[in-house]
This record gives sequence, C-alpha cells and structure tokens, in this order.
Amino acid sequence: MKKSLVVFFFITLCFSAQAQIGGRATYQFLNLESSARQVALGGKIVTDFKKDPTSGLFNPATINRTMNKNYAINYVNYLADINYGSAAAAFRLGRTEKMVHFGVIYANYGKFDGFDLLGNETGEFSAAETAVSFGYAQQIPKTDFYLGSNLKFISSRLEQYTSLGIAADFGILYYKEDTDLNIGLVIRNVGTQITTFADTREKLPLEINAGISQIPKHVPVRWFVTLQNLQFWNLAFSNTNRNTDNLLRGESEVDDPSFLNNVLRHVNLGAELFPRGGFNLRIGYNFRRSEELSIQDQRSFAGISAGFSIKMRKLTFSYGYARYNLAGSSSVFGLNLNLGEY
Repeated sequence: MKKSLVVFFFITLCFSAQAQIGGRATYQFLNLESSARQVALGGKIVTDFKKDPTSGLFNPATINRTMNKNYAINYVNYLADINYGSAAAAFRLGRTEKMVHFGVIYANYGKFDGFDLLGNETGEFSAAETAVSFGYAQQIPKTDFYLGSNLKFISSRLEQYTSLGIAADFGILYYKEDTDLNIGLVIRNVGTQITTFADTREKLPLEINAGISQIPKHVPVRWFVTLQNLQFWNLAFSNTNRNTDNLLRGESEVDDPSFLNNVLRHVNLGAELFPRGGFNLRIGYNFRRSEELSIQDQRSFAGISAGFSIKMRKLTFSYGYARYNLAGSSSVFGLNLNLGEY
C-alpha cells in the first residue's frame, strides 16, 4: 500500500539547498559535501591536492602519492535529523605514480511515521542511500597533468522501494609544484539506474565542476575559486517571495535576477590560513546558497562556512560549519590517519 509520506519524501528528497536544479534526478546525495574541509571552504572543491583521500570522492584526479596509506572518515550532522558521511582510503601501486582509491558515501534519513491515503497509520519506515566507489589515478608522464576516474555502485532504499545504480566520475588536474598552482575539472555521476524505484527510470545528478587554487609566494594563505554546476547554466530563478509592491506606481515589482546574479550562483570562494602548518583556519562563501536561502530584510549569514584542522603527528582532526539560514546549519567532523611514507 502506498504511503503518503513516501510520495512526499520523493518530492522533497533534493532538500531545500538543492533549489532550482533539485528534483531533476535521483540519488541527489551523491552531490552533498561529505568532508569537513569541503564544507568549510564553501563546497565543491576539485583542486584539493593534499594528503586527504576524501578529495578523491569529488575529483579522482587529485589522488596522488602523498595520499599513500591515508585513511579518512567524515560525519555530517545535517538538517532535520538527517545524518550522512564518508570514508576513503588511497594506496600507491608499488613505486609508480599510479594510485588506487576506495570510498563510501552514505545518507541516513531517519525514521518516519507511515500513513495510507486515508490517513490510517501503517507503522514506521526508514530511508537510506549508499554509494561505494573504486578509483584510479596517475600522472601523465613528463607532464604536470593528472588523470583519474571513479566507478560507483549505488544503493537506495526509500521505505519499501529500492533502486540500484552505477555511475562514474572523470577528472583532470593541472598541478604546478614550483608555483603551487592547481587547476581542476571533473564530470561526476555519469551513469544510469540498474533497477528503478517504481518502474520509472530517472536521471542521475550529473555535475560538472571546475576550480583553481594557489598559495601565493610569501603569503600563508591558499585561496580557492570553484565554478559549480557548469552543466546547467540558468541557476537563477524568480522568487515570488521577493516580489515588492511599488506604492508610487501602484504595481508589483517582480523579482528578476540579473545576468551577473546568475553567474555568481556558479561561484564558490574559499581560503585556508596556514595551509602548510599543523593548524589551519578555513572560511568559505557559497553565492548560490546565500542567494537562495537568505531571508529578505533579515541578516541570516546564509552561504557562509568556516572550519579548522589540527594535526597531531599522524592524525588530523577537522571541523567544518555551514550556515544555511536562521533556522538551519550543519556541522561536519573529520579524522585523517596518515600511515604512509610521506
């Protein structure tokens, strides 16, 4: 028997933060930032060429030999009692520049009270999704370019409905060691459903992101600029809640985002203070989140994120905080264990 809350759950699965491009595909959890570092720096970072194997979940080309025998776990306390997180590890193949990567992303949406179409109780039900990934990356010989790919197996369970899927990520990274310049591009979630929820085949949440980051000489700051959702140009939309009445003209002024407003919705900014030290401070700004989740005539600080990391020998603890609006924010906790030679 179909339950009304299940239908509602399908409609709202994209969460409020997914906004205009939400609801166009299934498995939306694949594009959530499940890393304390990612969240603190504004999200969608594709140029994180460090010892954190979690970065391979966002751009497999960032998997490099400094990640050898590195392990990472992250836990996110999300909105409305939703919890999700990730685990990742990377290993070097012998003495080559070839790397393999393993990762898991999961989302637990909790328990819900079920009702039939007549409003009768049918008991509790739960919902959860998981993706297991296997990655490979290597440096193109005699160049500063790195290539990588992930193969992901996806499982989704929403009450009595289940679905299986398969997807792949393809990434490229340019890393200039002497200037510490990183330029990355990734195409994520290219794939299909193997089994559908209710005989209706849905698209996967394809995402194309690009970015650039660098540590300027003699300045202890790494800056990040990320361009997100390049597969879909028009992220801006008219918000009827922002329509205003012009008393002088006697007519309503409809919210109409400008060309620049749409451009900025693709941009995330981030900065990391003391990037090579044992203690880092991080801050980020997500223009799209700020524009879509801010409240008119109120200061909600939507779109701002921050965090830090502390390195203790082989163990690194990270924390990230993201602000959505006056009623919602999330905290991310991460641990990175380095057992490698670097």
